[in-house]
Amino acid sequence: MVTGAAGFIGSRLAAYLNEKGYDRLILVDAFDREDKSPNLADLKFLAKVERGELFQWLDDPANQPDFIFHLGARTDTTEFDYEIHRLLNLEYSKQVWDYCCRRQVPLVYASSAATYGGGELGYNDDHDIIGRLKPLNPYGLSKNEFDKWVLQQGVHPPFWAGLKFFNVYGPNEYHKGRMASVIWHAYNQIRNSGEVKLFRSHRPDFKDGEQLRDFIYVRDILKVCYWLMQARPRSAIYNLGTGKARSFADLARAVFTALDKKSNIQFIDMPLDIREKYQYFTEANMDKLRAAGYDEKFYSLEEGVKEYVQEFLVGRH
Repeated sequence: MVTGAAGFIGSRLAAYLNEKGYDRLILVDAFDREDKSPNLADLKFLAKVERGELFQWLDDPANQPDFIFHLGARTDTTEFDYEIHRLLNLEYSKQVWDYCCRRQVPLVYASSAATYGGGELGYNDDHDIIGRLKPLNPYGLSKNEFDKWVLQQGVHPPFWAGLKFFNVYGPNEYHKGRMASVIWHAYNQIRNSGEVKLFRSHRPDFKDGEQLRDFIYVRDILKVCYWLMQARPRSAIYNLGTGKARSFADLARAVFTALDKKSNIQFIDMPLDIREKYQYFTEANMDKLRAAGYDEKFYSLEEGVKEYVQEFLVGRH
């Protein structure tokens, strides 16, 4: 079962599972957005279940899944009504967890690097710092509240893993609008105007365009999710980035290179509504996942951007 199956990462994971021979998928989402329908177009699946009807549907033992990837969430970091995030990201996730405990179903769920806030405590996925993290927005807060809740539970699924996704990019994010990756926005800006607009830095210790993020290509996310399903290492909350922070200027240059164009970067002021809540640096410490046994190489920023732009964006959007 994949929740959030009509969304960016969920739809890519469903397609990846199809590639691996899994075609009896249960896809869960609020299937009310027509703009997401292309994400589902070629998927092989057993059932589509509306998010609000899931637990009633699961009451029938015949519908029990063998494994759950819980990726569905309200992911808009500019949505400041915490109640929306609390209901969809915290309370709904508790229901998924409780079901997995009752029925002994293994679970992988999406957490977020947004839980780290300004990075005051670093970016280490040690369980003992999770209770002290101070996320910068309601989305990050809801994700961290669920992580904290999970660590307080005395009853667990037979295997579980929470994944703190860093900055994910790749195909099927076109519907996300403002929340789509900077690669997607950069490609469209280059196509329309021949230039890329990046946010100015509003901190003296970072030059314009030199704000740093751990950008991870969605294909690496899928590979880790699949590996966790197969290998079932120690149950834990794991970082999922590349372990290497890169600048937004590097990212923009990679898009220009993928399009075989000369770089043309302009800087604009950061919107006031996010300026005080903006992360200037994120970088995943990946030691825990590596120690658990995951040894695949991650895509470099240049490799991931090149594949995404040339194989998925050019000629399609």
